[in-house]
This record gives sequence, structure tokens and C-alpha cells, in this order.
Amino acid sequence: MSNTIPQTLKGFRDFLPEQARKRQWLRDKIIEVFELWGFDPLETPTLEPLELFAGQIGEDEKLFFKFKDSGDRDVALRYDQTVPTCRVVAQYYQQLTMPFKRYQIQPAFRAEKPQKGRYREFVQCDADIFGVDSPLADAEVIALGLDIYRRLGFPKAKVLINDRQLLKDLPYEAIVAIDKLKKIGKDGVIEEMKAKGIEEKTARGYLDTVLTLKPNETIQIILNYLKNQGFESDWYEFDPTIARSFSYSSGPIWEIEIPGLTGSVLGGERFDNLVEKIAGFRVAGTGFGLGFDRTLEAAEAFNLIPLSATSAQVLVTIYSPEYVSESVETTLFLRKNGVRTEIYPDDTEKLAKQLKYASKKEIPYVIILGSDEKAQNVVQLKNMKTSEQKKMTIEQVVKLFV
Repeated sequence: MSNTIPQTLKGFRDFLPEQARKRQWLRDKIIEVFELWGFDPLETPTLEPLELFAGQIGEDEKLFFKFKDSGDRDVALRYDQTVPTCRVVAQYYQQLTMPFKRYQIQPAFRAEKPQKGRYREFVQCDADIFGVDSPLADAEVIALGLDIYRRLGFPKAKVLINDRQLLKDLPYEAIVAIDKLKKIGKDGVIEEMKAKGIEEKTARGYLDTVLTLKPNETIQIILNYLKNQGFESDWYEFDPTIARSFSYSSGPIWEIEIPGLTGSVLGGERFDNLVEKIAGFRVAGTGFGLGFDRTLEAAEAFNLIPLSATSAQVLVTIYSPEYVSESVETTLFLRKNGVRTEIYPDDTEKLAKQLKYASKKEIPYVIILGSDEKAQNVVQLKNMKTSEQKKMTIEQVVKLFV
């Protein structure tokens, strides 16, 4: 007999039905908005050649889950979805219609220290536009990101926008440090730059330069676009300290925050050179990655998830073994008419235990079908919240739900 303790690996999680349903709700809502904006789905493999990611991410390459496969090839689990999508664009360029607008919702893997809100396997939601140099493409994906939070029901979300072109005279090491300004403060940023070999006077000069930046024409175009999309002025802001640490960022960069909560829930950037690095020819790109777990936590904090613990609307009980056929036929009729229906799978259990099961699963209604109901060609419908019972035809039951 095995003595193995059943548990997940550190940084990985199980999702029991109640939590999985919340995640399904969020996924469905996000997909609904993506497709409302005309973006099409894309999926890529979990495993990619290590060389695809190497040299593209920046200092976080230490977080790759990498190993040799059975063919002695160096491979890595999907670190993000932008780089694999650039591989797709390069590989299928002749088959894709440009501009190419895609969304992708799949797991990503990072070998970082697990902590609240950070896991080694997590769902990432991306949306990108390829083949467009205009800042209108940046504005569109920024507006799309904001619209997701607006349609999820948040009273307010705020996008902070900058442009890496405004930071082009700064070394990458300084950009990475300045991106942490809100977390570690000015002194922390200076110390981090010094640790990376930048003299203190130069480091302070870099920080002062960033803090006095003004919006350029690209930023103004984006801000006007957001205004025209119906967002109030307090939903967007130019923020010169937003730097984004990805080495492939090349233009507008942005993050979305939920006021009242710590940290960002979405980050994005333009990455015009990434396809060229992978395939040797240039295809402009811009888009974002949405933090699925952080967004779900935010939705829970704001009580935005309208879900019960189960998908079933009705439990059909089995009164006794001789009524199995009638119960099965009832479930068939309900499901044919779009009512989400569960049947109790044991004809030997007493009715009381079946009702207890429905109560524990928070199934709102129970159908009881015994000799009296069969004789009258009706069913007994029990409201589990009020305990009210009512005899009804099965057609009348359907009308309650559809």
C-alpha cells in the first residue's frame, strides 16, 4: 500500500467545482467581450522549443520551466502567450488576414516563488493585433481591456499609459528598476540601479527624467480614443513611471488597476520587433495579457460573481426503484427543453437523503415523482430555499426556467 500523501506540487492548484464554476463564469464573460470586439480565438502548444523564448523575455528568463525531452531537445513550458503567437504569425503569415486580431486563454508556467496571487501554473488571457503600426491599434486593445472590466461590473478601472519611445535613451537595466517604483519607492529604485552597475548620480538623473516626461502624440491619440469610446476621464491616465520590464516592448505600454486593490490586473505593450527576432521579417504587434487569477479575486472582492455552487437547476429524485423509468423520462423532457437537470443516481436511497444532497449542493429545486403524482400526471416541485411544494405539470415546470 502506497504511503504517498495526496497533494499538489508547490505553486500548482486544484479547483473544486464551486471555484471551477467561478473561473468558468469569468472565462465565458471575457470571451464574450473579446468576440464582441471581433477578435478570434487561437491556441498554441503547451511545450515550445526553448530557443523560441530565449533572448526574448529579459531578466525573467530564470523563471522558465525548461528541460530536455525524450528526443534530447531543449524545450520549455509556455512562459507567456505573446512569443508563441508571434511564432504562429511568422509560421502562417501567408494564411492569415492582416490585421490579425486574436485572443488566447490558456495556462502559462513560471518557476517563481509561489505567493499570494502568484502561482507556477496560471491562466493567461491575451488579446493582440498584428500587422498595424498605427497607434489606433494600441488604442483599440487598451479600450478592449478597459471594456472587459466595465462589462464585468466593476464600478471603476483605470489604465495607466506610457510609451517606451519616451524611455528610449534609458538603458534596459534602468527601465526594469523604474518599473518597480510603486513597489519599492524612489530610494529602492536608485539602489536597484546601483546594484546593476549604474552610478548613483546617473541613476537619479534617469529617475528625474522619467518623472518629468510629458505625453507625446501617440499617447494623445490613445487618450482621445478612450474618450470617444465613452470612458470617463478618471478611467485613464498618462503615467511616465509605467515601464514594463519585457525587453521586447517597443512603443505604448500600459497597465490596468482596480481602485481599492493592490497591483495591476492587466498589462500590455507594443512589440513591433518580436516577430522579426523570431522569423527575420517584421510584423507590427500590440496587445495585452490579462491576469486571470487577479481579476477573479477582484471580482470576488466586489461581489460580481452571480453563481450558485452547482450548474443544476433541478434535481429529479427517484422515489423508489419502481419509478426509475418515470424519473429518467422526466429528466429527458427537462433537458430537451433547456432546463439544467441532475438525477439522483441511486434508487435505493431514501427521499430524505436525496433532499439533503440537493440542499448541500445548493440545487434550488427538487422534483418528486411518486404514485400520487404519476396517477395525476404531475410532479411535485419543491423549492429548497422556502420549502414550498407545489404539484405541477412538467410543462409548467419548464416555463419556470425558460
